[in-house]
Amino acid sequence: MNKVLYLTFDDGPIPEVTPWVLEQLAGYNAKATFFCVGENVAKYPHIAAEIVKQGHGLANHTFNHLKGWQTPVADYVQNTALCQEQLNQFPALNTSRKLFRPPYGRISPAQAAILRKEYELIMWDVLTNDYDATLSPELCLEKAVEHTVEGSIIVFHDSLKAQRNMQFALPKFLAHFTAQGYTFEVL
Repeated sequence: MNKVLYLTFDDGPIPEVTPWVLEQLAGYNAKATFFCVGENVAKYPHIAAEIVKQGHGLANHTFNHLKGWQTPVADYVQNTALCQEQLNQFPALNTSRKLFRPPYGRISPAQAAILRKEYELIMWDVLTNDYDATLSPELCLEKAVEHTVEGSIIVFHDSLKAQRNMQFALPKFLAHFTAQGYTFEVL
């Protein structure tokens, strides 16, 4: 039986970080799902295209990385649709399953009820906290490894804010779990 983990990357794509992530994943034949901010996809469509070309998943993380609890329902739903328009331009993407993750992992019940009609809402069970500047890269890795179990959905961020911790933790995380016989697949 396969031991599977699901890596996810939030907030990209950006040229400073996402291509490096793709290189790391390729080195382990690992697949991942990228929860993209539509504004970044619009700015860097070539990076989003490369994500798809390499066999990874693209998923929706709103167009402007909105805070759901501070955004009117109609505006939030419209912003999510704007992001999906960006994602739909990649014909290789399997759009029969539309995945959505709310920024900050927070969404109102009304927003969730509407979005669930069109999207699968995907959360996680392992948050690496790679974006936390007060967290050492070593502790970021340690906590991620400690909390990961078979079938876990793990969140890293392909963002400037998370770059230091993520670039330390991701290669070691991949090496650790690959050595234990795990594979990494698209959601």
